[in-house]
Amino acid sequence: MRAITAAELLNVWEDGRSSTPTRRALLLRAAMYPGASQETFALQSIGLRDAELLRLRDALWGPRMAAIAACPACRERLELALDVRDLLALADRTDAGEMSMTHEDLCVTFRIPTTADMIAAESEDDEDSARSLILERCLISAVRAGEQEGPGADWLQLPAEVVSGIAALMADADPLADIQLKIECPSCTHGWLAAFDIVSFLWTEIEAWAGRILSEVHTLAGAYGWRESEILALSATRRQFYLEMVGS
Repeated sequence: MRAITAAELLNVWEDGRSSTPTRRALLLRAAMYPGASQETFALQSIGLRDAELLRLRDALWGPRMAAIAACPACRERLELALDVRDLLALADRTDAGEMSMTHEDLCVTFRIPTTADMIAAESEDDEDSARSLILERCLISAVRAGEQEGPGADWLQLPAEVVSGIAALMADADPLADIQLKIECPSCTHGWLAAFDIVSFLWTEIEAWAGRILSEVHTLAGAYGWRESEILALSATRRQFYLEMVGS
């Protein structure tokens, strides 16, 4: 991974403003590895993709992340401190190989979801349909009572126990794909699990950064007549010095 310049990150922000979260992740990955194939990125597991975005976040603003959660019991707002390094440790457990499970007379073989699967599911009308499509794409084979089954009317007529079992095995094989934070409210002691999505979290930070950097460009361009490219080429430290001089 190479460092992303301020100008490049601003271009990603502009291109991704009307995009879905999955496509925003692809834009960020492309900026990290210019010239690499988009198809290669799309075939990565969700967890491996998110590991790269965690590394990008570390390179941009350091390993410490501050998040906010609301207690579902008393609505108390809690500040959460996360560390990129702790989350990246989960990436070592990712297993992108084929997996299988057996339930009674049924044995299914499957793989973990990829970014391409998520993009395909974005065209579905509702969340249940999207999950069904992802499952269908990830199923490799099914053997029922010794007979091989192929895609068709009965392909997705799987028992609920099998579907939940597949989901659990996928989560174990790609732990960064579905990060669940264990939280306990200090006010009411209620405990719960909260999902953490690095794509949404990082994009929110990029949105806030873009607003600040464009404001700085506006101020410095007005004060010195510099072009946007010249201002963005300055380090954050030098930009701040010039801003302080403009304001003095």
